[in-house]
Amino acid sequence: MTPSAEFSNVAEELEWRGALFDATPGAAHALATEKVTCYNGFDPSASSLHVGNLVPIMGLVRLQRHGHTPIALVGGGTGMIGDPSFRAEERQLMSIEQIDENVEAIRLQLEPFLDFQAKSNPARMVNNADWLRKTNLLEFLRDIGKHFTVNTMMGRESVKGRFSRDSGISFTEFSYQLLQAYDFLTLYERHNCAFQAGGSDQWGNILGGVDLIRRIHGAGPDGRPRAHGIAYPLITSSSGEKFGKSTGGAPTLDPKQTSPYRLYQYFLNVADADAVPYVKLFTLLNQVQIGGLDAAVKTEPEKREAQRKLAEEVTRTVHGQGGLDQALRVTRAFFGGDIAGLSADEMEDVLDGSSVTEIRRDQLSGDGMKFSELAVSAGAGKSGGDVRRTVQQGGMYLNGVRVEDADRAVVAGDLIEGRLLVIRRGRKSYSLVKLAD
Repeated sequence: MTPSAEFSNVAEELEWRGALFDATPGAAHALATEKVTCYNGFDPSASSLHVGNLVPIMGLVRLQRHGHTPIALVGGGTGMIGDPSFRAEERQLMSIEQIDENVEAIRLQLEPFLDFQAKSNPARMVNNADWLRKTNLLEFLRDIGKHFTVNTMMGRESVKGRFSRDSGISFTEFSYQLLQAYDFLTLYERHNCAFQAGGSDQWGNILGGVDLIRRIHGAGPDGRPRAHGIAYPLITSSSGEKFGKSTGGAPTLDPKQTSPYRLYQYFLNVADADAVPYVKLFTLLNQVQIGGLDAAVKTEPEKREAQRKLAEEVTRTVHGQGGLDQALRVTRAFFGGDIAGLSADEMEDVLDGSSVTEIRRDQLSGDGMKFSELAVSAGAGKSGGDVRRTVQQGGMYLNGVRVEDADRAVVAGDLIEGRLLVIRRGRKSYSLVKLAD
């Protein structure tokens, strides 16, 4: 957990990496001169965190490396309400059982990043359901609600947009900012947590918590604020697109939803202009290493060294060395044209989005089906003659093996793990054939 000697404190490092959007007065000084406890909240509205969450996660990682104590707060309580920040419509409320399942899944996804066994500053993971689900409504309104004015709450940027819409905002979601402030107060009182971090969309809520602690506990002994907040910027690509958004949604940190290969490919394919800024944000590489990658992007962009390093570092951190090894193996097999050694799951993962055709098991029984007929059915050829010509030219493959005879029989024994076939025409045209249920 030794921080890089190139930065004297975490605020300086966050600034250099482009990861600091705003901070309360005195926050940078406190981070440079004290060892603080800082928390970041994570919303259990889905069963997995996504790559956009890497911004606050890496913020906690850097805080811990500089000797501070990080707390990952999973919102089992606030998740029952839903954060309205910059949302056009109200969230669909989830059952408590679903929320609790999501909380547990997110806890497992956070574990690879933070050191929970560190001797001097072990990370903590807490669930605000532990206090919010037990909170008495009248006591909460009397002790906490009296410190908030409706005027201030209505002025928060996170909810302003909802007032102009026909759907408006329910009292349920409107009250969310009180609950987040109460979380900060509770962590301050229970864990001496005097810092809250979050995305720029959370800035108003963060300030609400800072102000609540001041109102209840007053100024610090030396007149300085008792609590502080820092905010991370909204990360966008060079094209102006919000980071983490892509066709089909944001890649997740759950290997069951986004494989190591998919995560690797996502970062491998970022634009040249985004590669170095993302390396700064999402890896622990130092200034010298990043400087070398910056130079490589400018002088030899076709080699994509920054993208490769970015993809390797993130995939290793999220999925371990085994996950990275798998991603590299699948990448080499697919782009090298030698997919014969891939599993059925890996084939489907790599070919997600390719043409898919279903066949019945009886079509492959007995003498099976001619390859030429199968290829035409799968859209890999316009006609039997077209397939035969391509086979004669050496351009057709079944499960990664070149087809020598267009009339060869394709039988059930050719199915990969008994459920699918892969036809390749030329170098990059793939068709997936799946056994119908």
